[in-house]
Amino acid sequence: MAPKNITGVSEFLLLGFSEEQELQPLIFGLFLSMYLINVFGNLLIILAVSDSHLQTPMYFFLSNLSFVDICFTSTTVPKMLWNIQTQSQVITYEACITQMFFFTLFAGLDDFLLTVMAYDRFVAICHPLHYTVIMNSQICGILVLVSWAISVLHSLLQTLMVWRLCFCGELEIPHYFCELNQMVQLACSDNFLNDVVIYLAAGLLAGAPLSGILYSYSKIVSSICGISSAQGKLKGFSTCVSHLSVVFLFYCTSLGVYLSSSATQRSHSSEIASVMYTVVTPMLNPFIYSLRNKDIKRVLQAFFRKAAINRPFVFS
Repeated sequence: MAPKNITGVSEFLLLGFSEEQELQPLIFGLFLSMYLINVFGNLLIILAVSDSHLQTPMYFFLSNLSFVDICFTSTTVPKMLWNIQTQSQVITYEACITQMFFFTLFAGLDDFLLTVMAYDRFVAICHPLHYTVIMNSQICGILVLVSWAISVLHSLLQTLMVWRLCFCGELEIPHYFCELNQMVQLACSDNFLNDVVIYLAAGLLAGAPLSGILYSYSKIVSSICGISSAQGKLKGFSTCVSHLSVVFLFYCTSLGVYLSSSATQRSHSSEIASVMYTVVTPMLNPFIYSLRNKDIKRVLQAFFRKAAINRPFVFS
């Protein structure tokens, strides 16, 4: 008997990290704290970059990255917090497909924006005299629009590939969100084509940007090593440390999840790696980019100083 296609009326169960009730308040508090830090931290970055003194390509890309990081985390964490609060693991098929679409979209955007930022640093360090000509506002806008277009098309392709699958039996996702690989493995129809598309997309849309980042930084290191003064070398490397830290965190965890073998059993190590690049890395980005950046710190200090002065006094 052929498996019955119950998509459209089915519900999935998000098993989360642990089914032990005594751990749920701890998990809820931890993820709520990380989510709020992520949202407010990245909003502060966007607010700082809106200052007229920070209207440069580097800060333009950084503000886009901060916006994407807020959206990226918001696709998964609020639903998980809601499930913990209501003591329910249910997510409808439509909601699961929607979550998977936006998760894949913003993950791809993170990938491409990190690549664009690496290219920006490459032009700034290796071709400083032509930087303003090469990285003009039109080119920056086109780079961001192309990143959005490719990410939307890739996410739409993966969503349509999952939409064609048949689901039956126990629909338990051993994760805290509707992760693409886990959903494909739950299908009771042939998922060979889905696996091929997933691994081809991972190779092209993750491997190619990573190769671009590595190439950019190989040229950057070569240019910095050619600087005669030690102070110049230190200044060159310091402009890249923040971006390299984010790239390292994002790629080491995300590639570890999506290029691992597609096993059907529950894997806590995969869940922890997913938390690293879906929650922890977006949360750390504002700290990584602001703590070492004097311009952003100066703008934020001026903003809070002005807010403190303009705050109305309340007399008893």
